[in-house]
Amino acid sequence: MNVLHLKYAVEIANTGSINKAAEVLYMGQPNLSRAIKDLEGTLGITIFERSAKGMVPTAEGEQFLEYARKILREIDAVEAVYRDRKKQTQRFSISVPRASYIAEAFSQFSGSISEDPAEIFYMETNSMRAIENILREDYRLGIIRYSTEYEQYFQSMLKDRGFTAETITEFSYVLIMHRDHPLAKKDSIQTSDLSPYIEVAHADPYVPSLPVNELRKNLLDPGIERRIFVFERGGQYDLLSENHNTFMWVSPVPQKTLDRYHLVQRICQDNTRVHRDVLIRKSSYRLTDLDKRFLQALYEARDKYIPYPAK
Repeated sequence: MNVLHLKYAVEIANTGSINKAAEVLYMGQPNLSRAIKDLEGTLGITIFERSAKGMVPTAEGEQFLEYARKILREIDAVEAVYRDRKKQTQRFSISVPRASYIAEAFSQFSGSISEDPAEIFYMETNSMRAIENILREDYRLGIIRYSTEYEQYFQSMLKDRGFTAETITEFSYVLIMHRDHPLAKKDSIQTSDLSPYIEVAHADPYVPSLPVNELRKNLLDPGIERRIFVFERGGQYDLLSENHNTFMWVSPVPQKTLDRYHLVQRICQDNTRVHRDVLIRKSSYRLTDLDKRFLQALYEARDKYIPYPAK
């Protein structure tokens, strides 16, 4: 099997098109098509099927592509080691929920990176994507967040995938809103007080196995009729800062972040749901010095910014 053929197949999967892949690879489309046919003949499987959406991997093709990506990553790693023996590249990668205390920890951690070459990857995403990133070996660490009522589901899933899981913290969500929000100066806030206003919410599904209807019923307040769904943390602060009728449920936020966007943080008296942030990694993975420095910054940020005990 030719390693180049592996690269060809992966590029077609990435682009979804033989023509686009041929452009990226600087080769003719007929030669690329021929190479894929030769590869499929050698393996005895069909890797791609043509569809209205382009070249789509078959079930066997998906499995092959997973192996191919892993082989190519290993080849890249070997080449990197021997390309420059004098300086080893520091590598750190983690997928996390959108949380201010974690972002603060990452900012502090970034100052500890030495002058040696470094590749640092930090992705804010949902729990399922964080798990998939580790399974695909694109990322080494992850932090997932879930409501404790789904503890059994997540712990079982992590065990089945050979993961180590360590609880970082537990907390109940707090409300953040602009300091000029009508509820900002209210002494005691109940969930019923929120119904006239617009909720800003993260659009990712929290529990990937749940149907959308059940997800909405269990995790979204039915008393809220207006919501804006966002995918990134920066946009949520802009919305809260500019639209004084918006609010958001979040893990506790550092005061300096609140001050920057003219926001306030409030406890909702009848909010009883407890959330858990859990550090995950493959059981076979050994933490590097860089990993340990991040975790030190993470625990320091947790102790500093999560003052509200779980209810």
